[in-house]
Amino acid sequence: MPRRATKRGAARTPLGGDADVLVCGASFAGLAVARELAGSGARVLVLDRYEIGERQTSACAAPTAWLDALGLAASIRQTFGELVVHTPHASVRMRLPFTFSTFDYRELCALLWEQCEAEFETATVRGRAPAADGVAVETDRGTLAAPLVVDALGWRRVLAAGDGYQPPDAPLSRGLEVHPWAASEDLEIWIDRSYVPAGYSWSFPAGDEVRIGVGSFDPRHHVKEPTLRLAADLGREPVRFQGNWIPHRLRPAAEAGVFFCGDSAGHCLPLTAEGIRTAFYFGIACGRELRAALAGGDRERALRRYAAFSAGHRWKYESLLRVQRLVPRVPPRLLALALRGMASDAFVRWSFGHYFRIADPAFAGRPRAARRPAAALAA
Repeated sequence: MPRRATKRGAARTPLGGDADVLVCGASFAGLAVARELAGSGARVLVLDRYEIGERQTSACAAPTAWLDALGLAASIRQTFGELVVHTPHASVRMRLPFTFSTFDYRELCALLWEQCEAEFETATVRGRAPAADGVAVETDRGTLAAPLVVDALGWRRVLAAGDGYQPPDAPLSRGLEVHPWAASEDLEIWIDRSYVPAGYSWSFPAGDEVRIGVGSFDPRHHVKEPTLRLAADLGREPVRFQGNWIPHRLRPAAEAGVFFCGDSAGHCLPLTAEGIRTAFYFGIACGRELRAALAGGDRERALRRYAAFSAGHRWKYESLLRVQRLVPRVPPRLLALALRGMASDAFVRWSFGHYFRIADPAFAGRPRAARRPAAALAA
């Protein structure tokens, strides 16, 4: 498990003062927002309880085109043009219309941070604080205020008004995976109720390791035992655990003066639990609205526009959520028959093409050169 990199002793100085933009959360969404603000001339401060790139919480796979579009190809560990899907009664190999790549989380975050012009501090964000203007954020190192504040802290939605929500009552999936040192050539998915009644299992190779895990759409179903069993069935050692809660319902992207991005806005896609490219996509959209607000000084307009942009994708999310609810109800033999039919090249191109366009990498624009030395990662 990662060790929290909180500053200690003389290095643990109180935080205070103001920033033009305060980005809370330094993973995919938060870094995408900060990257989009490079060159704006604003003072951007990024906060996270961990150092940048320290705490991986997913299998770390994304469409290769997104990694290329953001200048992150150096972090790629393995690339796949096919997906193997297993059920108890059939296994099919689908040739994808685009490639997926697994990547190294620490290296990807470092590459994103190199493209930012921002300051970074380790601090735990506890919630909102009273503020006469803008938004004030309470941390374990003091209170900071900014006219523009982003919550990219994950499913807890820390800066929302009210008490938020908690599992098992919240619309969250749960996932757990192990990372044995091994090699494999296939990107694999299992839809098998012997592992999880509603959900799926996976094996994502990444160079010299394989990321093996189980995800349950129902947060009441524990996933440790089936993860251990899947690893054993694959002949892999269950080592280096990591897990997380995964939102599967879109939430308002703006609330009480705060921009929400990534898992805090429910931007993770239902059914597939894919949230990395959508974190990039909505992070870029959020950053562009922040730039417009910095140039024109109209925060409320930026909040409205970003909220409308996110909400404009609701029907896509609701469609995937309906399929997520349907799949566990399909009898296994019928599911196997359907899967064989869906493995045709024509259907795969059609279905995956629509799925891919939910967050098209063309939205990112052209890759940017690194703007800061990698040594600044530890600053």
